[in-house]
Amino acid sequence: MKWKVQYPNGYVNYFRPTDVQLVMNDCILKNSRSTALKIHSGESNKTVCAWILCDSIEIRTGNFMEDNLQQVKYNPRVLPYWNKDGVDMDGSKFKKMYSVDYKLNIL
Repeated sequence: MKWKVQYPNGYVNYFRPTDVQLVMNDCILKNSRSTALKIHSGESNKTVCAWILCDSIEIRTGNFMEDNLQQVKYNPRVLPYWNKDGVDMDGSKFKKMYSVDYKLNIL
C-alpha cells in the first residue's frame, strides 16, 4: 500500500507510508458509501472508495510527529465508513491530521 496524494492541478504522487509522514490541514473524511457497502457485504472486491480532502499538505521525510493514539480507520470489509472507535466519522472535519506509517491520526 502507498499513500496517494492528488493535487488540484491533477498531479499525482505516491508515497511509501514508512518513508514519509503526511501532515494535512483543514481535512474532511470522504467515502463512497455505496461502493463501501458492496465491499462490506462481499459483493465487490476491495477498491479505493475513501479519501481525505484537505486545504494543504506537508510531506515530511524526517522529524516525524509521534503517534497520539487518536486514530481514524477505514476498512470497508470491517465497517463501510470512516470510524473512530466504531463511530461513523464520514464527513467529519478536522483541523489537522497526520500519518504514522499506515495509520491516520487526528489532533
